[in-house]
Amino acid sequence: MKIRNLLSAAGIAAMALSAGQAFAQSVELSFWSWRVEDKAFYDDIAKDYAAKTGVKVTFTPYKNTEYPTVLSAALAGGGGPDIIHARAYGALATLADAGYFLPLTKENVPNIVNFSDQLLAGAKGRTPPHNANIYGVPFATQALGIYYNKSVLKSAGIETLPKTWDEFKALCKTLKDKNIACLSNGSNDVPGLEQMFGVIGPNFYGGTAFFNDVIAGKKKFTDPAFVQAIAETAAMKDFLPRNHQGVGENEARTLFANGLAAFYMSGTWNIDTIRTLNAKADFGIMAAPPLKADGAAYVSNFADGNYAVNAKTKHAKAAADFVNYLASKEYGRRFTDTLKQSSAITGVAPSEPLLVALGEQASKNGTPFLMLVGFRYQNPNGSVMLRDGIQKIIQGGTTPEALAQEIQTGIATWHKFQ
Repeated sequence: MKIRNLLSAAGIAAMALSAGQAFAQSVELSFWSWRVEDKAFYDDIAKDYAAKTGVKVTFTPYKNTEYPTVLSAALAGGGGPDIIHARAYGALATLADAGYFLPLTKENVPNIVNFSDQLLAGAKGRTPPHNANIYGVPFATQALGIYYNKSVLKSAGIETLPKTWDEFKALCKTLKDKNIACLSNGSNDVPGLEQMFGVIGPNFYGGTAFFNDVIAGKKKFTDPAFVQAIAETAAMKDFLPRNHQGVGENEARTLFANGLAAFYMSGTWNIDTIRTLNAKADFGIMAAPPLKADGAAYVSNFADGNYAVNAKTKHAKAAADFVNYLASKEYGRRFTDTLKQSSAITGVAPSEPLLVALGEQASKNGTPFLMLVGFRYQNPNGSVMLRDGIQKIIQGGTTPEALAQEIQTGIATWHKFQ
């Protein structure tokens, strides 16, 4: 009788285990993103996760310029993926406030304790009660700087990097006179134009002090220092590559990686992409030179985005479990080592020398990436007005003063100024 009972219990346990495995294997999670460049990495993550848990994750990336529209349309229609690669700050808050994301807590995502409050602030809604909830697991922190191609500079006889902004502009003119493109950035890439502003602008408008003042409503975007920041960014049109009107992000990265331009203003997320485009590329990254040799060289930085869960997923627990893995230090180490980006997870330091170097500058004079962090929460959207306006200045359609006034008027419709 005892033997029969033991065998019966063992059989039940085996059936339960088999049923559990079958359930895990039957779960398939969809994961959408804008990171086309990282598909191989996420496919590997999904493969290993499936081997451990039996849960299948299918990663589908969309072109970054198309992703917001594709995602918003799917969510509005009651669909969309189980796992959502979401932006941060205003872009996330808009979707969170609409009820599209599942709130993440210590109960359903225990590893959420691995993130600082500062980074989690970019994963919250904007309006009550959503502003009290966390809707995403931050995946990376990014910084903006100037990539420089050592081989191009060496071939042009440039031995030292410029120490001031005037020296940088003089160097660009020297390169132009030698028929060498100074910048690979193109005017067709409006997000890239905002990134250029993020590299150049803080040194002119005053970095974090100005950011805090406009957030508090103490200063306006018509401030002369902000106007000058716009003007200096737009003035780079003289040093863009030929046919820059047709150059987008992909073309800009390719030009720089293949030695067809000396500099490229962009973010740290492009380190691995540049190496993929040309494994022999010899390059570094630096902050924009300060106005004076002993002045502050500001580095714009931000939480890049989040891993979120669709509120209407049919697999809430499985999706939250996967996001919890993406919040683990094990994953954070693999992320930063493979993609050469700075993980958002506390205690996971980058091993990539370029990240370390720019990170040291950011630790001294880091400043929020102005419009992304502070003014994407409502429409008119600060980033859209700034990037489209700079493009218009380059095309001769407006002026820095007019753009600054347009931004001030637009933001003032939803942000209070004194």
